[in-house]
Amino acid sequence: MMAWMNAEALTLTVKENRAVYWSRSRQKLWRKGEESGHIQQLKEIRLDCDGDVIMLQVEQIGGIACHTGRESCFYLVLENGEWRSVDPVLKHQRDIYP
Repeated sequence: MMAWMNAEALTLTVKENRAVYWSRSRQKLWRKGEESGHIQQLKEIRLDCDGDVIMLQVEQIGGIACHTGRESCFYLVLENGEWRSVDPVLKHQRDIYP
């Protein structure tokens, strides 16, 4: 998945050893899995050569990272000019967010 972080989110991620992100739409911090239970346990943090992108290696608790109930948020593939879903829904949203 891809998400935003600010300095406080990064500090908390390191301190809590789990992914904490900045929600631009809600304008607040959010801990991945705080509602769904699909927590991201931190394994490693990497910084790119320009120093402007951070990549987290995580253990995805429950195997679901996407709010759609899929393993990944990147489940659509462009084929012949159309987007096609290639990854199955592992758990329906109604069962994740009752």
